[in-house]
Amino acid sequence: MKPSFIAEQEALAAHFEAIAEAERAIAQAFARRAELVEAGRRFGQARANAAVRLPGSRWDAAEVAEREFVSELACTIRIPRRTAENLIAESRALAVELPATRVALAAGEISYQHARAVINQAWSVPEEAKPAFEAAVLRAAGTVTASKLKYRARLLRERLHPETIRARHQKSVRDRAVFFEPEPDGMASLTLYDSAEKVAGAFERVTLAALSLQGSGEERTLTQLTADVFADVILDGVTPSGVGKGIRGAVNVTVPVLTLMGLSEEPGFLEGYGPIDPDTARRIAAGAPSFTRILVHPETGAVLSVGRDRYKVPKDLKRLLRVRDKTCRFPGCNKSAAHCDLDHSVDWQFDGVTAHDNLAHLCRACHALKSETGWRVVHLGDGLLEWTSPTGRTFVSEPATIIHSASTAAKPATPPAEPEPEPEPEPGSDSGETPEPAPF
Repeated sequence: MKPSFIAEQEALAAHFEAIAEAERAIAQAFARRAELVEAGRRFGQARANAAVRLPGSRWDAAEVAEREFVSELACTIRIPRRTAENLIAESRALAVELPATRVALAAGEISYQHARAVINQAWSVPEEAKPAFEAAVLRAAGTVTASKLKYRARLLRERLHPETIRARHQKSVRDRAVFFEPEPDGMASLTLYDSAEKVAGAFERVTLAALSLQGSGEERTLTQLTADVFADVILDGVTPSGVGKGIRGAVNVTVPVLTLMGLSEEPGFLEGYGPIDPDTARRIAAGAPSFTRILVHPETGAVLSVGRDRYKVPKDLKRLLRVRDKTCRFPGCNKSAAHCDLDHSVDWQFDGVTAHDNLAHLCRACHALKSETGWRVVHLGDGLLEWTSPTGRTFVSEPATIIHSASTAAKPATPPAEPEPEPEPEPGSDSGETPEPAPF
């Protein structure tokens, strides 16, 4: 064998060793993060009783401390609140309930994916059975992939769990849910988490319906037919009890006016999802029963503020704010504005006005967080919100759409022979401003 070939092989082996070392360092960093997260949680709980609470607060000191820690952790590392809650639970499991798994992670013997496979299967294992479960799982953790470890951990959990599968299923079925997940290229996923027999039955039903549609004139694949059948059933189906009859899901689609006219290929915007291709946006607009036109200019009648005269937000201001915000405006929260409250940033009882620069969409959880904890928010202009955490750190929330008027100079068609003084603008007018193109 040529010396040069041997040298190249050794060099490549060195690269693999460096990659393995980097993986060990990553695992050690995850272990360190878990330690810091758990230490922060304990510190927050320890000082909870000393924290200032608002008069009439519905939350006790421990809950205030927990909510504040979760929300600031989510903002700090830019993850959703639910993800932050999961991270805190995983960190506590490593620090308290699964010490051997934490040691293996800190030594770089397993990855965080391996550790998570152990954690996820250990959640419902009773305390007295966890040491035996952890020891059995970790025997093979350093030599198999995370997916294989997950499979082995699930089998071990079934064998070592003292509760019957019936009892565990009755607990798990309470967590049934449907999840919506945006995907690239104008696509999205809808996931049903429920009892195995229901999910299997639903899949079998749409599969059989798709098979019945196959024929010589059908160009769609079975996979495409299955997806189409599922969508048709979800959008138009009716439950045996009649739920869903006459009900159609409604979404807001913002379409730039030039795109609607076919003069631009700028994407539309689907509420709760994001950009969609212009052809889809035009197709949806073509079948829309009505349009909401939003122009930021006094002559359009769009109400930007009703001051202290009225607490209730008028319809046209609601529409403008829904286009501006699109989602809950707490940093990192993606709850659709359609399912949020319109909150007065400065509370009405503290002389807050009903105006576009004192209103923002907040989901119920984030609304309660603002009301019950030390989080504070101020408007910076153009829809920008600055949130200040209980520890004094700031986070900025940007609007989905910046809505403002563009100033242009008026050009007279024929100059007068003698210049006349310009009349004083009436109070509340925006003389010399023209509206931007309207989203539909």
